Amino acid sequence: MFAPIRTTAPDATPVTLEEAKAHLRVDHEDDNTLITSLIEAATAHLDGWTGILGRCLVTQSWRQDFCGWPASRTLRLPFPDVSAATVKYFDGDNISRDVADEMVAVLADARGSYIRFSDAFIYPGLCDDRGDRLQVTFISGYGDMTAVPLAIKTAIFLLVGNWYANREAVTAHAALVLPMAVDALLAPYRKVGV
Repeated sequence: MFAPIRTTAPDATPVTLEEAKAHLRVDHEDDNTLITSLIEAATAHLDGWTGILGRCLVTQSWRQDFCGWPASRTLRLPFPDVSAATVKYFDGDNISRDVADEMVAVLADARGSYIRFSDAFIYPGLCDDRGDRLQVTFISGYGDMTAVPLAIKTAIFLLVGNWYANREAVTAHAALVLPMAVDALLAPYRKVGV
């Protein structure tokens, strides 16, 4: 399986600049750029393919490529919380074709989201000259920023607060540790294999 490719970024971060400033008790605009970058860094630390949660927070679009049709009639997607997906393939002449929506179901189990092809769908031949013969484009995430769980938002506030107050990696010859509550808040939302 190839690494997924984000095709559309989320239109917002899980927390706003105003919310973060309220958490930090900052009432001036001097640090707006810094605080915004800390929100983005905290979000990137948690979100998407490289994030530690292994899931998307605010709704975004991704593409996952596959080499061929699955024998099991299922294709595992890299994230949970997939709300929609489309499948296209490249036929023997390297022409892009769409799989009819009624031949594809988006399902979820304890391991996350996956695509299941209908038993009525006959696999067509694929192009031999490319590795990305199958491409699944999907939407993943909790929804808009208001749908992101409060525990995840709180963890972002704690990360931003810690980084804002401690702008260096080491202070007074001691390494700074993230607030203990961050791991506890995030633990229930980490995608893990079963």
